[in-house]
Amino acid sequence: MQFKDIVGQEEIKQQLIQTVTENRMSHAQLFLSPEGSGSLALAIAYAQYINCLDKSDTDSCGVCSSCRKYERYIHPDLHFSYPFFASKDVRIATDVLDEWRTMLLEDPYVNLDLWRSRLNAENKQANINIAECHDIIKKLSFKAFEAETKVLIIWLPEFLEKEGNSLLKIIEEPPPHTLFVLVAHNQEQILSTLLSRTQIVKIPKLPSATVVAHLCDHYQLDKDIAATYSFLADGNLIEAKAMVVHQQNDNAVLFAEWLRMGYGNRVPDLIGFVEQAAGWGRENQKNFLKYGISFLRECSLLLSGAGALVKLPENVLETAKKLSEKVLDLVMAEAIIQVLEQAHYHIERNANPKILFLDVSLQLVKIIKFKTLPKGTQYIYN
Repeated sequence: MQFKDIVGQEEIKQQLIQTVTENRMSHAQLFLSPEGSGSLALAIAYAQYINCLDKSDTDSCGVCSSCRKYERYIHPDLHFSYPFFASKDVRIATDVLDEWRTMLLEDPYVNLDLWRSRLNAENKQANINIAECHDIIKKLSFKAFEAETKVLIIWLPEFLEKEGNSLLKIIEEPPPHTLFVLVAHNQEQILSTLLSRTQIVKIPKLPSATVVAHLCDHYQLDKDIAATYSFLADGNLIEAKAMVVHQQNDNAVLFAEWLRMGYGNRVPDLIGFVEQAAGWGRENQKNFLKYGISFLRECSLLLSGAGALVKLPENVLETAKKLSEKVLDLVMAEAIIQVLEQAHYHIERNANPKILFLDVSLQLVKIIKFKTLPKGTQYIYN
């Protein structure tokens, strides 16, 4: 993994390269970022750059013996630790190392759901257990095989519970030429004892323009469609890519038309829409509802007089303005958002889609046409 293969994050790349060239690398670093920002890929590229035998001022060479092994994740001085589902056959992370390498070779932009799908998770909870902590200490106690620096990348240290305290000594006083890189998304869930021993590198979410450019270049998407996916993913490249794979509908047009059906009390059309939505498949249904929630939140900004903060693509913004001026008010938008969030929750739990979308459609009629709000959504504004 080279820096040039990572989407965006140019400022962070330069910052990491500078720590190497100026020889001021902290031995324990925490890459903290929103999901889908490329933090794991950055950690791998950073480790490869450190150990490259012919690095330039901007990137690793990609052709030396060290880089070739890093590209296949088989370098003997590159170690990974990550959450897994323990069983009698899986005690430590290296027991599922082949699955981990295969996943990264396909795409280093991963999340826990993608990782779970590679493993036999059953109903177990993922964690990084005490046996894994002891294996980390054992691996890092050995001298480096080839590279000048041994690197351990711990993905999602949020799953290190009190067992993580067994790593404190080796993190605080590591063997010579050892680098720890923790890749996390939620600072509050990390052991405070670990946090205090790391240097935090904050990685921002990807700008919408960067995600749009990547989707257009790599998936040959129309710019308007890519802009819609980028808006819905909100900087999460993993979600944006998943939408390219799963999405088959024009959410912007469909959702606006669904609202018009509700406003016009067009019950036969709503029933036809329910039949259509029931056949989309669960991922498409979830994406449609997520789009609706995001769209209505942007409409809420328009209704609140905060139009400068709206991030809707140009082709959708005009529709949002018309709805906000002629149909919706802030209370109605909030009520519909609540209905859609509940629907998304039930879809994730395998609700019958035909019954669910019919129920939501009738609630839209009540809210938009007859201005009858569900209990709990009546607000008094000064």
